[in-house]
Amino acid sequence: MGKVLVTGSDGFIGSHLVELLCKRGYDVRAFCFYNSFGSRGWLEKTDISIAKEIDFFMGDIRDPNGVRKAMEGVDTVYHLAALIAIPFSYHSPDSYVDTNIKGTLNVLNAARELETSRVICTSTSEVYGTAKYVPIDENHPFQGQSPYSATKIGADRLAESFYRSFNLPVTIVRPFNTYGPRQSARAVIPTIITQLLSGEDSIKLGSLTPTRDFNYVKDTVRGFLDLANSPDAIGEEVNIATGIEISIGELAEELISQINPNATIESDAVRIRPENSEVERLLGCNKKIKALCGYEPEYSLKEGLKETISWIKENMSAYKPDIYNI
Repeated sequence: MGKVLVTGSDGFIGSHLVELLCKRGYDVRAFCFYNSFGSRGWLEKTDISIAKEIDFFMGDIRDPNGVRKAMEGVDTVYHLAALIAIPFSYHSPDSYVDTNIKGTLNVLNAARELETSRVICTSTSEVYGTAKYVPIDENHPFQGQSPYSATKIGADRLAESFYRSFNLPVTIVRPFNTYGPRQSARAVIPTIITQLLSGEDSIKLGSLTPTRDFNYVKDTVRGFLDLANSPDAIGEEVNIATGIEISIGELAEELISQINPNATIESDAVRIRPENSEVERLLGCNKKIKALCGYEPEYSLKEGLKETISWIKENMSAYKPDIYNI
């Protein structure tokens, strides 16, 4: 099946993708962010029978030399490395340009030079901004409502340009809101769960009215693999979505019912995005991914939340529920 590289493999979605690829029999090189601790992020927690099969590469996606070295001898690249926290992008946008745009350019340039067989670039539903119509299909206009989403739009368009200009075999994969075990508390679901599990009777949240289309992480990474194996997906940008939306307030009530039915919700102004930056509605259309590879989500929201709660309960030491993580 050839060798595959996963950038951002030490992160939330990347670590799950590495595990799935290993279980499916792929020869996997995991590109992890270099650090002085030698940490491999969430892959430190993976089963030893899987970890011993992984070819680890420590580097920095912003460095073209290391990226090219990591991509030598690789047939397929899953490019997931990115800065993703929206609040942090408000005061550190330069780092998002360097990581999300220039990092993607490094992958594309190396893939072109090395004649890589497939390049899977990770996008985000945030590139669409607040829905102008629903469900949001791949023809929906783009709107950069945060520095984060603007850099992801830029990275997507670079990927498109390399396909159109150089015939690079690129697929842009656009997951809607992914959640599950290992997700950081910068995201809303672990934020709610960790506050509830810490014994708080009042949980702090920002705006409750925005809606989201939530994908369980195991469904998301299956979508990546299915698209990478679909020749018809080359040159395409494709949503991974459930086609079901839920408001943040309704989501919080569901988690409260599963963990602590007596808890209440408290509005926290610090957690509210600037007015014109908030994405009010995200509901994805998944007709294209179904047509390309027969993809169907396997987890309901209730089932995914139950597994996520169970995992976080066993790993509370990885979280700081008493602070607002940006």
